[in-house]
Amino acid sequence: MSSSDEEDSIDQQLKITLIGDGTAGKTSLCSRLSQENFTNQYKQTLGLDFFLKRYTLPGNINATLQVWDIGGQQIGGKMLDTYLYGAHGIILVYDITNHSSFENLKDWLDIVKQTFSRSNKMPHLSLVGNKKDLEHLRTVKKEVHSEFAQKNGMSSFFLSAKSGDQVNYCFQKIAADILGVRLSKHEVEQSNRVIKADIVTYAEKESASSSASNSTKSTFCTLQ
Repeated sequence: MSSSDEEDSIDQQLKITLIGDGTAGKTSLCSRLSQENFTNQYKQTLGLDFFLKRYTLPGNINATLQVWDIGGQQIGGKMLDTYLYGAHGIILVYDITNHSSFENLKDWLDIVKQTFSRSNKMPHLSLVGNKKDLEHLRTVKKEVHSEFAQKNGMSSFFLSAKSGDQVNYCFQKIAADILGVRLSKHEVEQSNRVIKADIVTYAEKESASSSASNSTKSTFCTLQ
């Protein structure tokens, strides 16, 4: 990028918050988005994890997404409204093979509406059906998903944290929608070839054995 391009570029920071049941796969989505990996080992998020992801959008806009992953047990937590406050976008995530995770989104959405009831503007809302790689085990019909999204003015996505299918597209499209940028799927696929993630690292004490390990380490922060 030339110095002229750098001067003309626009930097935008967006807070994107993920909510939904604990087994919906929110943390897996964040790991796929920021680290491009997936693990079958389930570890419940306690409190809050957050990640950073950067995109370059049409119009020379540099969008930095601070993605907040809220633990599924936080639906009745005292800090939930604080976690939600100030979000530019909120993503409601459910597991397409777990109907109860979809039904519980009504409660999550009610909390969002209560949190922003005094605000002049609601954040951008998105509905994400995760685990599309398990289509043969689907329990939530696509028509029901679409109806819920349309009724509540949400953008709608089906994706897979395991395969990575549509994950980058989902987050980049949401960023573009919030910023009012026209973005085609083709443009997203092309830009994903060169986009790299920047991840905030809040390192905790690690054992000498884990330091010597060649396996990928976790690079997210957990606030409890």
